[in-house]
Amino acid sequence: MLDSTLPLLSQGYAWLPDLTRKQGGGVVRTRLLGKPAVALRGPAAVAFFYDEAHVRRRTALPEPILSTLFGHGAVHTLDGEEHRRRKALFVSLLTDASGVARLADLVAEEWERARKEWSSGSRLTLFDEVSLLLTRAVCAWTGVPTEPEDDVRLLARDLVAMVDGFATAGPRHWRARRARARQEERLAGLIEEIRRADPSGSDAAQPSTALRAVAAHRDADGRPLDARTAAVELLNVLRPTVAVTWFVVFGAHALHRKPELRAPLAEDRDGYARAFAHEVRRFYPFAPFVAGLAPQDVEWRGQRIAEGTMVLLDLYGQNHDPELWNDPYTFDPERFTGREPGRDELVPQGGGEVSGGHRCPGEDVTLAVLSTLLPRLARLDHHVPGQDLRIPLRRVPTLPRSGFVIEPV
Repeated sequence: MLDSTLPLLSQGYAWLPDLTRKQGGGVVRTRLLGKPAVALRGPAAVAFFYDEAHVRRRTALPEPILSTLFGHGAVHTLDGEEHRRRKALFVSLLTDASGVARLADLVAEEWERARKEWSSGSRLTLFDEVSLLLTRAVCAWTGVPTEPEDDVRLLARDLVAMVDGFATAGPRHWRARRARARQEERLAGLIEEIRRADPSGSDAAQPSTALRAVAAHRDADGRPLDARTAAVELLNVLRPTVAVTWFVVFGAHALHRKPELRAPLAEDRDGYARAFAHEVRRFYPFAPFVAGLAPQDVEWRGQRIAEGTMVLLDLYGQNHDPELWNDPYTFDPERFTGREPGRDELVPQGGGEVSGGHRCPGEDVTLAVLSTLLPRLARLDHHVPGQDLRIPLRRVPTLPRSGFVIEPV
């Protein structure tokens, strides 16, 4: 069987759906990075994939992804009790309703601050502006210092670089490595400062923040995280929040292509903004797939998957599967009005159960940020000048080529 690593790099998001069509669905077999691999999709496949008896994460993530996107020693690399204990930290931080609402308020404040600075008739790149305002908001929320301004701007660029460079072997990848190393060192220093000031981590006079929670966290062995790993996990709060920038720009793209959606989104009646956010996450490409390894010989729908096989869950393919979605390549928020998608139905950020499984605990944050920013974007008086708004599926992660330039009125 031919190795598909080069076709994946050249085709991007289209690679796995195309391969699935060629092989007729079911268990799709190939090779990646020299390993035998199978690809699955659909709600039942999601449940199968997130069962640790079928798929494990430890040692499954390639080194280049750890050195850019997730970080070495991150929660994404753990299984079993180690994973559950570390995951509980993120669940407590990212799914608390009052905490998520506080972050949304900070995002709204930063949007208004930025909007007031945008001069009428000037051109600005929406991607750059949103990534900076989200960095400011999430820093204020987590307790990471927001001064000096140059440090915040560098952090915003570095967080974007970590996401932008994980799936390439070129300059973007090396930029992502440098960005991660720089920010891990900086944040590890902040962790050490907090621990020196409050060795027990019990000073009730100090504000409760994600920064302090990570510094005080103890793993399944009862020991605190070393400062570098603590920095990795703090970045795993900061980075995904800033990564919502991609979805915001995709939302702007959708509004430009379908201006008739601007009025209902601006009004946000009956939860329309949330439905719009769900459809942005379904329709536009973000993560192509997630991967793990079979810990033993397992069986999926009568077909054997040998121990050590790489198991891929086709996220992009599932979010555009005609068996799950009517007119899957049509952008239509109405498909989510009046209903929430099933747990394992819509999987732009992975699937499964949040509290004990590997599903991203940041979906509440993602939806809150999008529901905050997208109506404000719809209400913003602006022009979209001529530019290259094509979204290349070969590039992972992708974006409108121009970054989406606007002219505030």
